[in-house]
Amino acid sequence: MVSVALVGLGDIGRGAHLPALLRSPGVRLVAVADPVAAHRSAAASLVSDKVAVGSSLDDALAAGPDGVVLATPPWATPELAIAALRAGRFVLAEKPVATSVAAASVYLGLTDDERARLQIGLTYRHDPAIARLKSWIDDGVLGGQLLVRAHVYDEARMAGDAEHLERMRRTLAHGTPVVHEGAHVFDWLAHLLGPGLAVDDAWALRTDDDLPAPNLTGARLSHPGGHQVLVEFGWLTDALPRCELTFLGPRGLATLDGATFALRLSTAAGSENVEFPGDRSTRDFDLQVDRFTALIRGDTDRPDPDLAAGLAALALAEQVAEQGVTA
Repeated sequence: MVSVALVGLGDIGRGAHLPALLRSPGVRLVAVADPVAAHRSAAASLVSDKVAVGSSLDDALAAGPDGVVLATPPWATPELAIAALRAGRFVLAEKPVATSVAAASVYLGLTDDERARLQIGLTYRHDPAIARLKSWIDDGVLGGQLLVRAHVYDEARMAGDAEHLERMRRTLAHGTPVVHEGAHVFDWLAHLLGPGLAVDDAWALRTDDDLPAPNLTGARLSHPGGHQVLVEFGWLTDALPRCELTFLGPRGLATLDGATFALRLSTAAGSENVEFPGDRSTRDFDLQVDRFTALIRGDTDRPDPDLAAGLAALALAEQVAEQGVTA
């Protein structure tokens, strides 16, 4: 077993990372930490009394973990990741790796050894639906050049939930939805189509004047393989459109449900529905922990996904955000 500490006990830390670490037979959780007392209290009720509960990364490191999972906001992640790596630990850092390319420049000072110990939490890359979709594309099931549409809408405005609204407003102040949600989507597209996506044009819309930044944004992108990509991202409207990705080629249409990752393939031969066991979040966070523990144990010498993938997704998201605001 490997020993792991979790830093960041907000919704994603407490709701997804912590259960995955507790479920893993290869992990011994030794510490959890968060500067917010209410978060620490909520997490403490979920772990054994043998798990140290602290308020900082230093507290977590004091427990002597082999690895550290950072479920922290992207404006805090770079400093914490670098500190943990330089303390000799392996790190799994939530996406995006920073709020901007400029903020991510601090990673350039990492040594090769430190970069080799840093896995990026592009969690849903691990899903078997992505692997199946890639096989359809690579095997030519859909045909040649593709029209890809990605509609990623999440975080509806919840009437009466002032805490959620304030948290999302705070996140929005550090970047439009494409910066946060685009990290996943642009990573999937690079994995499925290959690198080289370029932004042709973009747009942004602020649906309420009191929001700190546009809450709807999108772009048209082109790929050197001839594929065309249309993306949309949105938060904080009372109702949201369907969240899905479609891949349309001359021989078929593949649809990925954004909530469940159920797949549907339609071709001249008929239609096929593909679903995978369990819910998407559980299986993907479990798979992510498996890859992280394999990295710590030395079963692999390459983090998957690595820092380069995280930086590439961030750079593309930032281009969309900047062009959308200036359009």
